[in-house]
Amino acid sequence: MTVTAPAGFEAAGIAAGIKRTGALDLALIVNRGPRVHAAAVFTSNRAKANPILWSEQVIRDGVVSAIVLNSGGANCFTGPEGFQVTHRTAEAAASALGIAAGDVLVCSTGLIGDQLDGEVLEEGVLSAAARLTADGGADAARAIMTTDSKPKTVVVEGDGWRIGGIAKGAGMLAPGLATMLVVLTTDADLPSGALDAALREATRVSFDRLDSDGCMSTNDQVTLMASGASGVVPELDAFTAALVDACADLARQLQADAEGASHDIAIEVRGAVTEDDAVEVARSVARNNLFKAAIFGNDPNWGRVLAAIGTTTAPFDPYLVDVSMNGVRVCHAGRPDRPRDQVDLTPRATHVLIELHAGDASATVLTNDLTHDYVHENSAYAS
Repeated sequence: MTVTAPAGFEAAGIAAGIKRTGALDLALIVNRGPRVHAAAVFTSNRAKANPILWSEQVIRDGVVSAIVLNSGGANCFTGPEGFQVTHRTAEAAASALGIAAGDVLVCSTGLIGDQLDGEVLEEGVLSAAARLTADGGADAARAIMTTDSKPKTVVVEGDGWRIGGIAKGAGMLAPGLATMLVVLTTDADLPSGALDAALREATRVSFDRLDSDGCMSTNDQVTLMASGASGVVPELDAFTAALVDACADLARQLQADAEGASHDIAIEVRGAVTEDDAVEVARSVARNNLFKAAIFGNDPNWGRVLAAIGTTTAPFDPYLVDVSMNGVRVCHAGRPDRPRDQVDLTPRATHVLIELHAGDASATVLTNDLTHDYVHENSAYAS
């Protein structure tokens, strides 16, 4: 049931007519309470879509009763008319649900620069409101898909409470507090400040460490809503740990569905001076197209790893670094170690371990290889 697994939530996913294919393209998720607490994190891209500009204002008081999400158009760089479409969408939800428009978040995903039809969205929201059910989470998950090949969902059980979630994203997966559209729900009874702290910690170690192609979207948003319907007030540490698990699960699903990818690569860095250093080193490899192309060709070219990490500001001696690929140490202390032909890179799952020998901190960044299919899909996406 995904986002409707926690008590107090209803959802719907419909075909509003935004997509020319007739596929599901509008989702509505409603918090029936008794609490309507929420938190959200947004893209750090300065080029922000109209729904982001709207939602950043809505979330300020930590009160959210509903969220509307559409696929089929990003509503970004669409001028004042585009912002009015976002406002009209929130007003439609408010009217249908008997709530304030200022308590409605809006998310959009799709092509930048295409103007959405406000009337179509308004009618879609009203239709979705009439179809809300406690089993509507699956349709909502499908309605937010763009180039995704499958919906991404998760449910994590707590001690008398639950977390549910849906996500979309198959490209432009790079960090900026959020990396795609995600909605998380819980029936735990927690105030918005606690939700915000938990969400920021969870995104920090999950979505912020998914770096599929180094491209940051204009529409990224991760939202967490709490109904308090379980009546349980969990310890914040326990709730945060469960939320981390939920976000990490969704991040792995997003990685596995990345556009055109043939390898899911986990780049683990150990022995860094700080965690931030470990992330910087791992990300330098995740964003290196030469490395990613080599993995696509099943070539354990560890020299490209060393060349990539040498561009960082992290403190370490490049001539003490060890590199292993899928369990085979191919580089030791900056020199060749075991023969490359001992490395099997044919499985989709690929693990690269970089040992810096500079400290005790570690981190892992998830990425994918660079393939012909990725280039083709993104060259043909607009058509």
